[in-house]
Amino acid sequence: MKLKSILPISALFLSQIYFAQETPKKETGNKEKEIEAVNITKTKKAVEQKADRTIYDFSEQPHLNSGNTLEGLQKIPGLVVSEMAGMIYQGKSLDVYMDGRPLNIYSSQLTAYLEGLPANSIERIEIITQPGAEFPATSGGAIINIITSKNAKSYLSATYAGGYRFSNYDHYRSKFNNSLTLNSKNKWFGWQLNIGQNYNESETKSTIDEISRLYNDNVNRNQYLRSAFTFDIGQDRLLLNYNLSLGSSDRYVDGYSLYKGKESIDKDKIDQSNTRNEVTATYQKKFDDKNKKLEFKGSYTNFINDFAQASLIIKPDPNASENGSNQNVYNFRIDYAQPIQILDEGKLSLGAFYDQLEFSADNFGVENLDYKSKTTAFYSEASATKGKMDFVLGLRGEYYNINGTSLDFETGTYDKLRSFEKFKVFPNASIQYNIIPKVAFFNINYNKKITLPNVANLNPNNTRYGNENIDFSGNPNLQPTIFDNFEIKLSALNYAFIGYNFTNTKNQVVQIVKREGDAISQTSDNLDRLKTHNFNIGFPIPLAIFNTPFKDIMKMDMNPDQVSFIFLYGSYQLQQMDQIINPKGYWTYNVSGQFILPYKVKFNANYTYLTKGNEFFYYPNKSFYNTLNLSLSRKFNKDRMTLTLFANDVFNTNETNLRTTNALPNVYIRNKNDTRNFGLSFNYKIPTKNKLAKESPNLLNQEKREETSTL
Repeated sequence: MKLKSILPISALFLSQIYFAQETPKKETGNKEKEIEAVNITKTKKAVEQKADRTIYDFSEQPHLNSGNTLEGLQKIPGLVVSEMAGMIYQGKSLDVYMDGRPLNIYSSQLTAYLEGLPANSIERIEIITQPGAEFPATSGGAIINIITSKNAKSYLSATYAGGYRFSNYDHYRSKFNNSLTLNSKNKWFGWQLNIGQNYNESETKSTIDEISRLYNDNVNRNQYLRSAFTFDIGQDRLLLNYNLSLGSSDRYVDGYSLYKGKESIDKDKIDQSNTRNEVTATYQKKFDDKNKKLEFKGSYTNFINDFAQASLIIKPDPNASENGSNQNVYNFRIDYAQPIQILDEGKLSLGAFYDQLEFSADNFGVENLDYKSKTTAFYSEASATKGKMDFVLGLRGEYYNINGTSLDFETGTYDKLRSFEKFKVFPNASIQYNIIPKVAFFNINYNKKITLPNVANLNPNNTRYGNENIDFSGNPNLQPTIFDNFEIKLSALNYAFIGYNFTNTKNQVVQIVKREGDAISQTSDNLDRLKTHNFNIGFPIPLAIFNTPFKDIMKMDMNPDQVSFIFLYGSYQLQQMDQIINPKGYWTYNVSGQFILPYKVKFNANYTYLTKGNEFFYYPNKSFYNTLNLSLSRKFNKDRMTLTLFANDVFNTNETNLRTTNALPNVYIRNKNDTRNFGLSFNYKIPTKNKLAKESPNLLNQEKREETSTL
């Protein structure tokens, strides 16, 4: 088939998918005079694009939910996860939310947390690229919202999920997870309980300028409990949530170091543990008009982290460290929305928000950082429709009060941190032209955001491995980062898109690595100005166009879960900063394919490659990210059980290999994890004998707000 035919037929493929999902099929079987229940279901969309967000379904995609959450996220086109740069999607830094609430953990702690969370416990991922006034201005450039909740059903139901995988480098290492989810609902209340565990053995090899070589043998354990209770109070609803996560990590480090001409061999052990408790209460006022909303939500989160490093050779160890941190977050919000008569139709949203963060860090029991941040906010946002045009205009005002003290170990005195006490206004605006309603649209967006320094970058203690050569520490005097975000995008039927976004950033927080003699230090600092340009495009190609006559394609009622296709994604990012005279942008290429094999076996392949280019003050010696992931899956037992075989990083090509560019001499850094692993996972919906047990539809919420959930 000629190349010029692919584009129009691909567009037709998209339209067929859309109408197949939106139009319920007529029943063709024998008619029953007595109907006990009617269930209207829709096919879940693997990818759904809205004006302000992109939604990825995890629950029905085995190639995404076969491993841990971090591995699943890394398979999303355009999403880059790095301990150096954080989490970035299509050029935008992401603030991480879980079930609509900020996770408030960062850096290596966030990586460990996501590695300990099985991907089959995730319902969907929302990447909100244009957060409006209803979202905190501190959300920065964009938000990734990890949704773990499921709707409770009118009977007791249970789902078991488990998986096993292994890597085999210098020796065999096991990784496995198990979880059980129970749901029930009666005439008084509904409840859900999700318990699980994760065990992960891994290795990491690190080299820094040939003066430090480290071999890490890691064992990570994680247990979690998520519970939810829903009470119907008349027409209103009260939701109560309690979440608990317990994590621990043992690392055995064999190290070589060269310091002032002296070579040394180290054997160290690192013990790290964390505990996260979260309590949330939500009261939802119900109205006859479903477009009207009043919601009150309050939450408290406590996160405790302990880090200890000691030598297995020298006792007592002069390089031993024992650090701890305690973080408390309190927040309360009110959201109200109602329809208003603007143009053809409209909606007005109002709300208030209060957030308080208290963070303290200690070294050998001596508190050396006391950080407090308070935020009070009010917002108003109006949306309206006129013909094929949609308009959104919002304004959010936030008042910040940040202060604290840090200990100067040399003088033994406490110094005040640089305070930040300001009121700032954050506008947002969006115009969308619906070229073909519900089929193709073009939109232009603008928003102003702010990011407060995260506690991982503020913490002056070393919470990673350190020796005579290496020291990691935070900077208690970091200032907030201000973003001006612009975006234009043309989208068609949730699957095809082309867009450009530009971000002008002030006080961007970056990681600074320097070398003086044989000592290498890493800390955080503010970058005065940063401009980021990002161009991205995505397009599916159905394989049916190569072997199916056009007239037959016209008759097909396509479901994306049942057809073979290839999805192509590409992006180009360029960062401009005063410190780099000739910056070099980099390309991201992603090819993901779904192939339906005989016996209803589904084969998924995902390949991602990033070319060389500047990322803040780092330049790669080889690709930032280069990996091929494969999976085979099939459903059994009336679709109750899904079995998946998978292989990640098949060619063992994914590693961090870069050099710094902020100062001379450049520092060369290489990290290689055991990213190549193989395994299997399965999900089983335990059957029930209850006659009322109908499989209820599990639909993506079509409302703009996605944070209201059972869990």
